[in-house]
Amino acid sequence: MKSLNRRSTLAAALLAALGLASGAAQAQTKQLTLCWAAWDPANALVELSKDFTAQTGVQMKYEFVPWPNFAQRMLNELNSKGKLCDLLIGDSQWIGSAATEGHYIKLNEFFDKNGIKMSDFMPATVEGYSTWPKGTKNYWALPAMGDAVAFTYRKDWFARPELQAEFKTKYNRELAPPTTWDEFKQIGQFFQNRTIDGKKVYGAALYTERGSEGITMGVTNVLYAHGMQYDNPKKPYDMKGFINGPEAVAGLKFYKELFDCCTPPGHSNAYMTEDLDSYKSGQVAMQMNFIAFFPGIAKDPNVGGEKTGFFTMPKAKIAAAQLGGQGISVVKYSDKKELALEYIKWFAQPAVQQKWWDAGGFSCHNAVLSKPGFEKSTSYAPVFLDSMKIVKDFWQEPSYAQLLLAMQKRTHDYVVAGKGTPQEAMDGLLKDWTEVFKEDGKIKP
Repeated sequence: MKSLNRRSTLAAALLAALGLASGAAQAQTKQLTLCWAAWDPANALVELSKDFTAQTGVQMKYEFVPWPNFAQRMLNELNSKGKLCDLLIGDSQWIGSAATEGHYIKLNEFFDKNGIKMSDFMPATVEGYSTWPKGTKNYWALPAMGDAVAFTYRKDWFARPELQAEFKTKYNRELAPPTTWDEFKQIGQFFQNRTIDGKKVYGAALYTERGSEGITMGVTNVLYAHGMQYDNPKKPYDMKGFINGPEAVAGLKFYKELFDCCTPPGHSNAYMTEDLDSYKSGQVAMQMNFIAFFPGIAKDPNVGGEKTGFFTMPKAKIAAAQLGGQGISVVKYSDKKELALEYIKWFAQPAVQQKWWDAGGFSCHNAVLSKPGFEKSTSYAPVFLDSMKIVKDFWQEPSYAQLLLAMQKRTHDYVVAGKGTPQEAMDGLLKDWTEVFKEDGKIKP
């Protein structure tokens, strides 16, 4: 009996030890994987999220994919119902397919239960990143990263007295950031093939990339400004005379003129990285890019500080800018949805949103954006605020990928390859998009 009791005691101790080990293992598996693109804001989020781990004990793991591969990698993950991502910061254009196909969980009930109000966030970001169908209050994401396309410019070049004098003589106005697209073209032409500090420089780095979404994210800024609309505001999917109307044709023609007159040699397949490289290496006077890159530019040892200024998209008929940015969603296929929701609850707090802005992210929370002194908090804060007031977005339809590929091809063929006329390009795009919407059943045959 004595021996048996001893064995029982040992067995109990062993079981207890195993239990403790099991508990420790469970604690170690209290982990979330957040998926996003690989860029500076993602690095800022890693640092910010250390506070979440400190408060909750939940470890954060990250899957960051370079931008050229981001959409294909993440959309494949969603379509295969993969469990890699618990949280996904997905592009605004994905919201239609992600909601319709059930990739994201709907957040309305969670928001209501936890006092998270969409009215606390910038309206354009709620509409762009969170809602589907458009015009409803069905929420599939929390606005996470406000963004739009804008411009940087070589403030130090613009300020040179000899260039100021020459420009004023030629155009009868000051050499200053352009407010119209015609002014932008003049400045681009003024700097094109000029020698500055012994180096040949060029007017502007624009988006021209064909493979993913680059030229669309560039040309739309000019199309919008000229008055283009995707379809009839009073009759959805009625696109004839809108996407191929005179405003759209004029905008496309003007973008080609900018490409022909004012871009560096070989700038025929350029997107975010290529434009950054052109600007940071001192090749161009102006650079088109997402505002998300502006914190890094402001700190850059070669072009940062007082050497760089920022301006919003110029006007033609109206002021408009292409929306960028993303919302953060909980992936339906995650086994850790409750933990993922806890992260969103934490991230939505105004204090955390303030830290997010301070870290180099772009908060969409009104408490941050309306805080006294916000516009002076960084050199690019005014451009961010002004741009987010005039944003428009590409289609967010479930079939956005097919719509995007068609626009990429049609605009690149005309702008870069010089094929056909702008009217032919937009007529072809109307044909392409009509076929897509017929297949979707949104246009009757």
